[in-house]
Amino acid sequence: MVSNEIKISALDEKRFNALAAHSRSPAAAYISRELSWFANDDESILGILLLDTIDDDYVAIIMARDENAAYRTIDLKTSLVTEEEAITWLHGAMKWHTGTGKKIFSQGEPGNKIDLFEPIVSIQKQHPYFTRLAKEEAFLSARSIINEMMPHFVDIDGNFVEQFQSTGFDARLWELYINSYLVEEQLFIDRTKNAPDFMVTKYGKTVAIEAVIVGRKKENSISFFKEPSGQNTPTDIFEEHQEAMPIRFGSPLYSKLMKKYWELPHVAGNPIVFAIADFHDDQSMLWSSTALINYLYGVRHEHHFDDNGELVIEPIQIETHKVGGKEIPSGYFFQPNSENISAILFSASGTISKFNRLGRQAGFGSPNVMMYRMGTRHDHNPNATLPKVFRYQVTEESEELWGEGLSMFHNPNANYPVPEELFPSIAHHRFEDGQIISMLPEFHPYASHTLNMKLTK
Repeated sequence: MVSNEIKISALDEKRFNALAAHSRSPAAAYISRELSWFANDDESILGILLLDTIDDDYVAIIMARDENAAYRTIDLKTSLVTEEEAITWLHGAMKWHTGTGKKIFSQGEPGNKIDLFEPIVSIQKQHPYFTRLAKEEAFLSARSIINEMMPHFVDIDGNFVEQFQSTGFDARLWELYINSYLVEEQLFIDRTKNAPDFMVTKYGKTVAIEAVIVGRKKENSISFFKEPSGQNTPTDIFEEHQEAMPIRFGSPLYSKLMKKYWELPHVAGNPIVFAIADFHDDQSMLWSSTALINYLYGVRHEHHFDDNGELVIEPIQIETHKVGGKEIPSGYFFQPNSENISAILFSASGTISKFNRLGRQAGFGSPNVMMYRMGTRHDHNPNATLPKVFRYQVTEESEELWGEGLSMFHNPNANYPVPEELFPSIAHHRFEDGQIISMLPEFHPYASHTLNMKLTK
């Protein structure tokens, strides 16, 4: 093919990140800054223009897929004096590599790509959400972006695919979400140990992260058209938030505490974070976050306005949470051995819809499906008592991040506090003098719902 006939186009950063963010070394950010991204027509060849922030010149990198379908560097040029010179070289080299007709550039490694969507369990044993994710047109964008992650994902236990397709779908999806966020934060990720799930490092500091969920009871089966239970009086809602949900969060968090990860040689002396999500019921993550806060710090908050119209928040201490014959002490961060747990990471967004939205804004998905997101976000008005409502159509113009909606709740008694500079893009909450002090991003959603609308002719 004549190189002049080969087209090289600018690539949106969101698209590049969906294709190749997992190939990026966090070390690159210490010495360079990415300026622009390019691709040939079929995206078999990608190009990146960088500014070398040490020498103040330019670097051009060319990437292509290896035998596992991961994008890897196949060519580069350093010490380019001007941006124009760098782009000229980059486009020329991309055209040359495209002209060879090669689609796979072997790195001499064994093929080990994980295929999450090739069924290995019977349809009877498949998780209903996996079946929908694997087959429905509405979730094509989620399937596509997940497929781009899997060449890089390390299956520590060797059963990730089987669990993802069956009984462990929620837990494995949450693990994929946490992994995606850590990549976005450009942390060095170590998954060579069986536990905890992630060891992350940056700036000479290390944090251990273990993913855990509030799971669904067997008797509470998934229903896409569940009838209202009728248990929705103010008293029922109050008891669910104040009593039942803290117990649901407490059970898996206590079980993880009993694992004593701090005694492992590769964890000892480092902060430990439990990353938890609530999958106990359909849509439960839309409303259960307040219960987690109450349980972690052993307080709930009431508010009123003073004579000057200023909002006053009053903490009310909680001693226990009780449902039926089960009772647990409140204040997870004040229980024996909890000083070894540095923080709890939580999000209401680590769901299929998150992957679907980020896939769509990266250009994946069916043109026959329109996607709308609606939810509630933090109101930064200091006198606000209710969140703001937001809604928008999800398109390639959207700018959602993996870390959007994540909150880290810091343990005031932690032996090894979490260095916030490793997690700069998310919300951080601390407990001081009986009050929760929060540092929130400008846009911080509490919960959202995504509507997929299939267009008909």
